Amino acid sequence: MAKKSEGNLNDIQRPPAEILYRDELQQLQEKDKAQPRPAGWLLTPLSVIKFVGGDDDLNIQAKFVGSRSFLERCVVALAANRGLMLIGEPGTAKSYLSELLAAAISGDSTLTIQGSGGTTEDNIKYSWNYALLLADGPSERSLVPAPLYRSMKEGRIVRFEEITRCPLEIQDTMLSVLSDRVLAIPELPDASRMLFAKQGFNVIATANTRDRGVNEMSAALKRRFNFETVQPISKLKDEIELVKRETDKMFKRSSLPVSLPQDVTEVIVTTFHELRQGKTADGQALEQPVTVMSTAEAISTAYSAGVHAYYYADGTIGADHLVHSIMGTALKDSQEDQKKIHHYFNHAVKNRRGKLWQAFYEARKFLP
Repeated sequence: MAKKSEGNLNDIQRPPAEILYRDELQQLQEKDKAQPRPAGWLLTPLSVIKFVGGDDDLNIQAKFVGSRSFLERCVVALAANRGLMLIGEPGTAKSYLSELLAAAISGDSTLTIQGSGGTTEDNIKYSWNYALLLADGPSERSLVPAPLYRSMKEGRIVRFEEITRCPLEIQDTMLSVLSDRVLAIPELPDASRMLFAKQGFNVIATANTRDRGVNEMSAALKRRFNFETVQPISKLKDEIELVKRETDKMFKRSSLPVSLPQDVTEVIVTTFHELRQGKTADGQALEQPVTVMSTAEAISTAYSAGVHAYYYADGTIGADHLVHSIMGTALKDSQEDQKKIHHYFNHAVKNRRGKLWQAFYEARKFLP
């Protein structure tokens, strides 16, 4: 496993998966010692599934909510040396899944390319230390490796986040790498001009379905990936469990003596779930907001409500804290979304039974 300077984990806002779950990865590696696995992998494909999806017998917690068959397809694509493309709505944990897979397979999830309109080939492949370049000429010493170069040389997974946000010509720099597993470096002497990928190298890319049409991928690049769609969590119970678990972990990491009560979790998750689905649990139609009401946003909203309650109240999360936090999540740049949120409160929340639901309805006064 790649060694990193860990320092005090409490000083790191968000440790990478290979550090946060180091003990679980080591446990799985110990069990895998005599087992066959794809060349360059730290874990067997079966253990990768256990790490991501959890294993009660080994006391390994589930980290991603998704079907076993979906996870198996993702792992098989990587084991078959196919690039893996994870697509889906914002907030469906595409990036988190790619991080978990990279940590389990390579022991390093930090070789990441962040796609954007400003991403260049230098950000993907390599650049140069110009002082050394002028002094010594092109050499491996003057070359500054970017994530793709490092992952090929070390035989690890490279993650290309939001690839469709990059211009088409930047995306297509991956064609020869995915086809021939080789990176040309024409500036170097003949012996070092071609970098051949070491066993274990592969690419996991993510793409947001709401970005489709911005920078559509070329047909040639699509052929070099296996596409898998990451679906939103369909079962309300699973989403409630996930939001409570992840929010409480965030409170713990922030050293906040706050916990997300079960009834508060149910209110916030039900709100996000119903608005995302465009209907209530009893089938009443709702207008879906333009803003993404994802599970990730529900976790962020619940955490913000806890922070608000801790610093400005007695630490008990109430309905007013939820509404204040929803305003920062759901009410962004669409005036229509304000009407849709008000409609949800007046037609769905108003008639709900329970003290907290009624307090939630009364707290609508804080909405703009």
